[in-house]
Amino acid sequence: MPPVISPEAERQEILRHYRRLLRTAKPYLKDGDPKLIKKAFNQSLEAHKEMRRKSGEPYILHPLAVAQIAVEEIGLGTTSIVAALLHDVVEDTPTEISDIEREFGTKVARIIDGLTKISGVFEYGTSEQAENFRKMLLTLSEDVRVILIKIADRLHNMRTLDSMPRHKQLKIASETLYLYAPLAHRLGLYTIKSELEDLYLKFTDTETYNDIKSKVRQSQAARNRFIKEFVQPIDDELKAQGFEYEIKGRPKSIYSILKKMKKQNITFDEVYDLFAIRVILDVPPEQEKAACWQVYSIVTDFYQPNPDRLRDWVSTPKANGYESLHTTVMSRAGQWVEVQIRSRRMDDIAEKGYAAHWKYKDTGSIQPESSLEGWVNKVREMLESNNSSALEFMDEFRQNLFVKEVYAFTPKGKLVILPDKATALDFAFDIHSQIGLHCLGAKVNQKLEPLSYQLHNGDQVEILTSHKQRPTPEWLNYVITTKARSKIKDFLRDDKRAKAEDGRFLLEKRMENIGVPFTQENFNRLLAYFNVATAQEFYYRLAIGQVDGRTIRESLFNSDKPVPSVLEPKTFDNEVQKIRGVRPDMLVVGEHTDKFNYSIARCCNPIPGDDVFGFETDQGLIIHRTSCPRAVDLMSNYGNRIVRAKWTDQLELAFLAGIRLKGSDRVGLVNDVTRIISTSLKVNMRSITINADDGIFDGQIMVFVNDTDHLNKLIQRLRKVNGVLQVERFDSQHA
Repeated sequence: MPPVISPEAERQEILRHYRRLLRTAKPYLKDGDPKLIKKAFNQSLEAHKEMRRKSGEPYILHPLAVAQIAVEEIGLGTTSIVAALLHDVVEDTPTEISDIEREFGTKVARIIDGLTKISGVFEYGTSEQAENFRKMLLTLSEDVRVILIKIADRLHNMRTLDSMPRHKQLKIASETLYLYAPLAHRLGLYTIKSELEDLYLKFTDTETYNDIKSKVRQSQAARNRFIKEFVQPIDDELKAQGFEYEIKGRPKSIYSILKKMKKQNITFDEVYDLFAIRVILDVPPEQEKAACWQVYSIVTDFYQPNPDRLRDWVSTPKANGYESLHTTVMSRAGQWVEVQIRSRRMDDIAEKGYAAHWKYKDTGSIQPESSLEGWVNKVREMLESNNSSALEFMDEFRQNLFVKEVYAFTPKGKLVILPDKATALDFAFDIHSQIGLHCLGAKVNQKLEPLSYQLHNGDQVEILTSHKQRPTPEWLNYVITTKARSKIKDFLRDDKRAKAEDGRFLLEKRMENIGVPFTQENFNRLLAYFNVATAQEFYYRLAIGQVDGRTIRESLFNSDKPVPSVLEPKTFDNEVQKIRGVRPDMLVVGEHTDKFNYSIARCCNPIPGDDVFGFETDQGLIIHRTSCPRAVDLMSNYGNRIVRAKWTDQLELAFLAGIRLKGSDRVGLVNDVTRIISTSLKVNMRSITINADDGIFDGQIMVFVNDTDHLNKLIQRLRKVNGVLQVERFDSQHA
C-alpha cells in the first residue's frame, strides 16, 4: 500500500513539478506561452482529478513528467508542452478532440489525435498494438512531434514500471525494445534510446542487468583514474592551441555491453571499450570540420589509432543527422579507447536529435533539406503508399529503423543514401518509380551488373531501362527498401487485376462455345475441379495459361455428382513431436492456476526455474523463456495473447538444456568433463561436440536436467575443471 499523503501535501507536490516545468521551459517561451501552458495544466488537472496511477500517486504527475522530458531531454517547445499535458485527456475523459481544437488550436488537436489510441474491436489475427502504432506513425507525416511526445510518454512509463504487474511489465518493456528504442535511435535521441534499452533489460532479465550494473560500478574508480591519465596530454595540448572545449568520459550502456558480450561471445572483463571519451568543441559552424580534424591529429599524436575503426560522420552525416568523428586509439596501458570528436552543435543534435535540428535550422547553419528530413519524407511516402496489413507494415517499418547505410552515387555524382544491403533495383526505385519498374540492370563503376547486385559504399551506379521490361514476383527477392517493395507489389496487383479481366473474357467465350450457361453454380464447379480458391485467381491462371481453357468441356457440368478435384488435397502431418518429460500438470498458468494443453518452445527450450510466459496459438499454449530471442516480437505485437506462466514444484523429470564450454586443450579433458556430468550429478547426456584448434577447445553439450538449480550446480562444477575457462548455458535452436 502506498503511504497516505494529505491532500495539501499532494497539491504542493503537483505545484512543485509544474513550477519546475516552467523554469526549464523559460528560455524557449515567447509572449503568451506561460498563459497557454497554465491553461493546459489546469484543464489536465481538472480532467484527471479523480485518477491515480498504479503507484498511488495523482495521475496529473504523469502528464507533467512527460512535458518535462519533452522540454529538458528532447528540447521541444510550447506546442509540445501543451500537447504533452493534455495527451491522455481525450482517451481517459469525456473531452473530445473538437474541444481541444476550440481551446488550443488545430496543431495541438492534431498531435493529441495522433497520440490517442484507436478504440474498437480487432479481429483475431490482427494486432491492436500494430494498428495503434500505424495510426501514430501516420501522423508522423504531418507532425514529428507526435512521435517525440510518444517517446517521452514511453520513457516516463518505463521509468515508473515498478508499480505494474509482471505480465504488463513484460508486455510494455518488449513493445519498447521492439518499436520505441529503434524510433528514438532513428530520430537521433541516443541518450533516450540507451535508457529505454537498459530499462527493458532491467525488467525482463533483472539478474543479468544487476550483475552488469554492479560490475560497471565496481570498475568505476579505476575507470575514472584511467580516464584522467588518458586525457591529461590531450587536455594540455588543446589548452596550448587555444581551443574552447569540454572533455567527458561516458560509460557504455548496460544493454550495449550485454549485446557486445553476446555478439562476440566474451565475458564482461573482455569488453575493451566500456566507455568513450568525448571532446566537444565550441567553434563557429564554418570552422567545425577543420577543428574536428585538428583535434583528431592531436589525439593521434599521443596515441596510436586503429585504422579500421575511424568513422567520419562529419563529412557525410548519418541519415538521421548525426555528425561526429570517431576513432579508436591504443592507450599506454594497452587498452583500446574510443574517442569521439564533435562541435557543441553536433553534440546537441546527437543528444536531442530531431528537435535540435529545428533549433539550428532557424539560424541557417544546417541545410534545410537535411538527411533527417529526407528520411521523414521517405517514411511519409511509405505510409501513403502502404496498403499491407498493419503487422506487415510494422515489420517493414522496423527494418527501416535500425539499418546501417550504404552511400552510392549517380553518374552525375549525386549522393544516394540507401539501407545497407540495398541492391541496384532499390537504387533505381529510389531515383524514380518509373525507372524502377522498367529497370533492366545497372552499370556499376562502368561494369554491367544484374538487378540483384548489392551496393557497396562509393559505387557509381547508372541504371539501364527498357520500356518492354516488366516487374515479376521474383523482383521482391531483389529489394529491401519499402518504396521498391510497395511499388512492385502495386504493379503486380494491378497487372494481376488486368490479366484477370482478360481471363474472365476468355472464360465467357469458352462457356459460350461449349453451350453451357455462365451461372454461379457452374462457376463453383470449375473452382472445385481446378482446386482454386477465388474467382480472381481462377481468371488470372486462365489468362496466363496455368489453367488450360481447352480442358473446360461440357461433360464437367452434366453430372449430378460432386466434381473431383484434379489436385490431391494437401495432407498435413498433425503429429506434434512430444518433447521428453513434459507433463500437462507442470505449469501453473494465468491468475487461477488453470491447466492448459501446452508445449515447450523449440527456439529457447525453457526448463523449470526459468522465468517464462505462455503464448496462445491455435494449437494450444507455447511456453517461452522471457529472454527468448522471439519474446520481444511476440509480446509487442500480440500482447493480448500473452499468458502469465510459472512452474509448479518439480517432479524428478528431465529437460533438455545446452552448455557451451571453452578452454585450453589438454589430454584427458573430455574425460574429466563427461565424468562430472554422468557420475557426480546423475545427468544424462544427449550429445557432445568438441572442436580443438591451436590449443583452444570449444565444446557444446546437450544434457537432461531437472530445473535451473540442477543446471547451475552442473555449470559451477564444470567451471572447476582444470583448463576450462568459460561455461555458459545456450539456447538450443534445434533441440
